[in-house]
Amino acid sequence: MYIRLSREDGDKQESESIGNQRKILQRYIKENDLTLIKEYIDDGVSGTTFNRPGFNELLQDIENKSINMVITKDLSRLGRDYIKTGEYIENYFPEKNIRYVAITDGIDTYIDSTNNDITPFKAIMNDMYAKDISKKIRSVYKEKQKQGEYLCSIPAYRI
Repeated sequence: MYIRLSREDGDKQESESIGNQRKILQRYIKENDLTLIKEYIDDGVSGTTFNRPGFNELLQDIENKSINMVITKDLSRLGRDYIKTGEYIENYFPEKNIRYVAITDGIDTYIDSTNNDITPFKAIMNDMYAKDISKKIRSVYKEKQKQGEYLCSIPAYRI
């Protein structure tokens, strides 16, 4: 099981979304009579990078042949960089004989399905979403900066 939530969605404690993803993945594992080997979590790490501690641990276990399947809630949990996401799904996972499943997107690389055929388009949309939200956040900060508003999350002192 691989679970990820970006910084923008999370806080210092394990977020509710992480727990919800875990429940969805555990239900899938149980309903499909699979064996959970390990849970990998990146809470508070953007999907636009693949330099994530939990993901790197997952890759190490793939290299060590400790696991043969990766399950995520949806494709965006694996990553939001469509080129690197595609590289993992189209090249790396097949080379390592790893089955990849994105539950809510209906993606399963061991099943011949039209859902698998549209995976590259979903990956592009996930990438575009990440870039769009980033632009929106930057524009809000720029506007606040122009208006002289306070931009830090916690004031150092109170008057």
